[in-house]
Amino acid sequence: MQIRTVGNSGLNISRLGLGTLTWGRDTDETEAADQLRLFIESGGNFLETSNSYGNGDSEKVIGGFLGTLVKRDELIIALRSGGSGYDFNYPVVNSKTKLIETLNSSLKRLGTDYVDLWAISNWDQQVPIEETLSAMEYGVQSGKVRYLGVSNYSGWQLARVYSLQNPIFGKSSIISCMNEYSLLNRSAETEVLPAAINLGIGFIAWSPLARGFLTGKYLNGIPADSRAASAHFAGFMAPYLNSKSKIVMEAVNVAASGLGYSPLEVALAWVRDNFGVTCALLGARNMAQLRGALTVEEIELPDEVRAALDEVSFPRS
Repeated sequence: MQIRTVGNSGLNISRLGLGTLTWGRDTDETEAADQLRLFIESGGNFLETSNSYGNGDSEKVIGGFLGTLVKRDELIIALRSGGSGYDFNYPVVNSKTKLIETLNSSLKRLGTDYVDLWAISNWDQQVPIEETLSAMEYGVQSGKVRYLGVSNYSGWQLARVYSLQNPIFGKSSIISCMNEYSLLNRSAETEVLPAAINLGIGFIAWSPLARGFLTGKYLNGIPADSRAASAHFAGFMAPYLNSKSKIVMEAVNVAASGLGYSPLEVALAWVRDNFGVTCALLGARNMAQLRGALTVEEIELPDEVRAALDEVSFPRS
């Protein structure tokens, strides 16, 4: 698997990352272990987790693998703290006290002394950003964090953090931003991606398959075994249950059929190879889904197909 450098930093990660949202809840330890083995064997090294994933269960599962299934230095572990991208009821609290407490608890569950990338997930309107930055400084100065990032920030928020961080940490200490990005959600192109590119910050796309809608399984309704049919993911999936999404999904299916690829491969390749994207995060509940996603490393989209998908998915009011 191709390795890419995150922004202007010295951190090198695989261009596909493995998200662990379902580990410990919908994906048991045996299945998670198989996924991790396959991912590493395929050349991947970037693993993403959060204290909000299963209320820490994802971190506990990963902790059980470090030193047994995989050596710690074989993985680049990204930890998101300060809220969740999918659980809208999960509180966003970015005070220094809370973030440090959360970091320490996550490290304990992970069974490691440090994380490679610590990303603050979501802007907190109630806490001054300077206080959040001081917590991030603690992470680096204590040796518990190697690199820093943010997640789900808007363009102006990313620029604000960048402008404030330099006196504290030195140039380019915020090396990454993680935002949702797919053919069904191109909002990052308005401000976030341009800001990241111009500031030398790596862009990591989460949910590149639009929360599963671009796998082809939702074209004829909601399958009983899907996330959209699950009580704890229903709200997360709801934004894409509309006619615009169906038009894009149909276009992806037509492209896939013409190329002899799967819809998943087409949608994922579109994100992975877009200008400014460092890494696309995969989220698989089982081995079959992960195997299907990793085959994307064997393909590239023809320019005319990419252009057609750009056109049909372009945001319009």
